[in-house]
Amino acid sequence: MIIQCDNVSKFYKGCHAVENISFSIEENSITGLIGRNGAGKTTLLKMIGGFFKPTSGEVRVFNENPFNNLNVSSNTIFVDENMCFPKNLALIEILNCAKSFYPNFNESMSKKLLEYFSLTESKKHRELSKGMKSTFNMIIGISSQCPLTIMDEPTTGMDAAARKDFYKIILKDYIANPRTIILSSHLLNEVEDILEHILLMKNGTKCLHMPLIELKEHAIGFSGREESVTTLIKDRKILYKESFGKDSFYAVVETGDFQGEAAAAKNLGIDVKTVSSNDLCIYLTSPKEGGINYVFDKE
Repeated sequence: MIIQCDNVSKFYKGCHAVENISFSIEENSITGLIGRNGAGKTTLLKMIGGFFKPTSGEVRVFNENPFNNLNVSSNTIFVDENMCFPKNLALIEILNCAKSFYPNFNESMSKKLLEYFSLTESKKHRELSKGMKSTFNMIIGISSQCPLTIMDEPTTGMDAAARKDFYKIILKDYIANPRTIILSSHLLNEVEDILEHILLMKNGTKCLHMPLIELKEHAIGFSGREESVTTLIKDRKILYKESFGKDSFYAVVETGDFQGEAAAAKNLGIDVKTVSSNDLCIYLTSPKEGGINYVFDKE
């Protein structure tokens, strides 16, 4: 395993940013770290990247403690909107520095990406717009081809076309040069086409960790009269439920063995619906049962 976290917690600023998380990530895989803003994604990634010590539990990267670890640092790149570079260096000079630090650095790709995204080699990083800074940071992250590449909300500030281009670049380069990539986002629908595994977080805890192909089949939805739906699913684990007026009720349950319920659902006038991976993640991380309807429910 490239990454192993055992009962990891991080407590600071009066709260648990990460609480008792355990999981492992295999070599040469792309994992999406998904969760709403404030879920603890950045804190977790900072511990994996060696920037933070856990309050309790153990983090292992390349089978070593990553905190202030030169071996881990030289084989890891952490891409986010806060990447800092010397103010007086031109973009091409920053690329040359990265080339000297990262042995797998793809100089040819980095220059082609600069050209493709219309970034002038002589321009200073501090002179770039927010979106262009994110673009340059991604160029560094992808071109470095590090054994462990961590990308924390890396497309912040980019327009939709640039984000789409970068997801294609990540996938194409990963296929040509396999490595372990963790990509955090709160927009699963934007990144799911390139992911192999999903690690879903809510309020500092792990909701689920599984291959994306399993997530796509993890849940199924039933829509109809509340009495009929609740009768049908009374023995099933309910992941989410929501009312839409007097006679419309929607519930999401773990798929399990659905074949035996198909005929019953039809007889009860219940619609059976597939649940997208993105919607399921939204349901599982909802702050309140029933989603935003909580605001409108009568006390």
